[in-house]
Amino acid sequence: MDDFLRLSADTARFTHGAPRALAFGDDGRLLWFLRSTGPVDALESLWVLDTATGTETLLADPRALSPEPGELPVTERRLRERTRLVAAGIGSYALSGDGRSAVFPLYGRLYRVTGDGAGGPAEIPAAGPALDPRPNADGSRTAYVADDALHVAPGGRISPDDGARWGVAEFAAAEELGRARGHWWSPDGVTLLAARVDESALQRRWFADPAHPELPAEDFAYPEAGGPNADVQLWVLGPDGGRVRLDWDAATHPYVSDAGWESPTEILLTVQDRLQRSVLLLSADPATGRTRELSATTHPQWVDPLVPGTPARLPDGRMLTAADTPGGAARGLALDGKPLTGDGIQVRRVAGIHEGRLLIEAGLRDPAEQQVLLLDPDTGAPTPLADGPGVHSVQASSGTLLLTSADADGFRRTVRTADGRAFVPRDLSAPLPYRVVPVLERVTEHGVPTALVLPRDHVPGRRLPVLMDSYGGPGFQDVSAEPRRWQARQWWADQGFAVVTVDNRGTPYVSPAFTHAMYRGFSEVTLEDQVAALRALGARHGDLDLGRVGVRGWSYGGYLAAMAVLRRPDVFHAAAAGAAPTDFRHYDTAYTERYLGLPQEHPEVYERDCLLPDAPQLTRPLLLVTGLADDNVHPSHTLRLSRALTDAGRPHQLLALPGVTHMTPGGTREKVMAQELAFFRRELAVS
Repeated sequence: MDDFLRLSADTARFTHGAPRALAFGDDGRLLWFLRSTGPVDALESLWVLDTATGTETLLADPRALSPEPGELPVTERRLRERTRLVAAGIGSYALSGDGRSAVFPLYGRLYRVTGDGAGGPAEIPAAGPALDPRPNADGSRTAYVADDALHVAPGGRISPDDGARWGVAEFAAAEELGRARGHWWSPDGVTLLAARVDESALQRRWFADPAHPELPAEDFAYPEAGGPNADVQLWVLGPDGGRVRLDWDAATHPYVSDAGWESPTEILLTVQDRLQRSVLLLSADPATGRTRELSATTHPQWVDPLVPGTPARLPDGRMLTAADTPGGAARGLALDGKPLTGDGIQVRRVAGIHEGRLLIEAGLRDPAEQQVLLLDPDTGAPTPLADGPGVHSVQASSGTLLLTSADADGFRRTVRTADGRAFVPRDLSAPLPYRVVPVLERVTEHGVPTALVLPRDHVPGRRLPVLMDSYGGPGFQDVSAEPRRWQARQWWADQGFAVVTVDNRGTPYVSPAFTHAMYRGFSEVTLEDQVAALRALGARHGDLDLGRVGVRGWSYGGYLAAMAVLRRPDVFHAAAAGAAPTDFRHYDTAYTERYLGLPQEHPEVYERDCLLPDAPQLTRPLLLVTGLADDNVHPSHTLRLSRALTDAGRPHQLLALPGVTHMTPGGTREKVMAQELAFFRRELAVS
């Protein structure tokens, strides 16, 4: 690897040493966070910043607690995959209800620490390798999961031994619905709401490491499109052993995308139907389990994942919900069903209430940017709080704000207290190697966002081969002013490419109508927009050599890359496709059915989006890459396509990575990039 790739690998893509997982506690007095000791240190410690003094205190160091790193419990390892958590050491923590103490897992052991650091971390006795600890209101008791059972310390096991998994989020919830937890304390810290997950009807997926044939294979339950889902129930577990099941029409609305206590006498839960066209906010009585509907959101195609922070009840009792504006021009907000925002604001998150107004993150101009606004809950009038170029985000507690701004110059985090003081949490990460200002343009009649990155030493008039580097799938925005994502693309450009990134229809943050254009048709819309955008950019920028176009991508981006050379060899001349879901009949339920429907009802949709029948048409160089421990896009996707290509007599390359997961940790991504570079240089004749 060259210097950039080595640095990117050593620094976990320039994230080691940066403060992460920041959360306010004790009414804004404490700012908790995780941070390692520097840019090449992978082990994160738990810190706290006192907003009264600006003092940072190290509360827990994983090296002191466990000089020899241990193994993660299997369930925690898989949960980290679902939440894309790659940090080592103390990877996560949870605050008590008052925010004055925290608990965290470390290699299956549990610890508690107070915000003043008194006495240092204290180990919490656990029944076995434990994960997802959650303290109650005052931190006196901790709920955790061990061996798929829910326990409380002090106390013991509180979930029944009935063959189900208790206190955890099932695959669909954690991977696709935004719910990574499965148990919640009541505000009084006495009673628990817990998920009961029965996966007995699901098929099993298996992994074996061919590099270690002496080790047993692993298996896990996987909800495949068109097949059964986990049976998820919610139960209230009392301290005296009493149990109450929350009652809603789970046959019609089987997905639980959110849950939690609103008060000691009310639980709020959000449930969805299988195709996610109907989303209900329900109020549940924890004493009886009875539920009543508070709001309903429907859409003829699918309801986009709800705006974080909604639905929510405001202090005056009004219900805040997400609501698309008429015609699908903007993602907005409504109060008690009445629209609060219009077409000019693309709402992305509700961060809370500040100075009597809603604190939101939203897009006002280019979709690549994000602003922080205060929104009057009576008139909808916005007041910018962070409005410069870039991506701005916010957290709030009791009048104290944490504002984060990201642009071409890097990241800036500032704590602003209610009395006007400001502090900056130390950032020990490596400086970003490149200051990248991509050329951002909206092209085609659909206003598709694009970005172009050229070599830093580019001389106008010099023709450059093009490297398309896009994701293209729903749920992720590539063209953004967030600076880390352009570092690798600048490296690619400096190798002699014009790097083009396209957010085709189906990707988020342009408008709901833009996103929903992908309904029941991944392949057609994705490829049509990528080709049209490439040609539009070629017409505007004469140095782009459209006779030499490579395409690379991972996950849905890998699907796009493979599809590009299989179906449009007239446009794309070589592809590197990583972790590509080649047949969505074998991908998960919640993601796939949301966009494509049920395979039993729409087999033609799944057949049209499947790449296996295209194998005999391959005429361009294709490099397939897969991690053999990938439990998101199982390696069978890539191996089935490789077999179809082999059966059709079509030459291709296959790079299978033993022990590598979907997240490609530990520098694997950079090592693959080095091999991709050699591939593209050879196939596109790059000097």
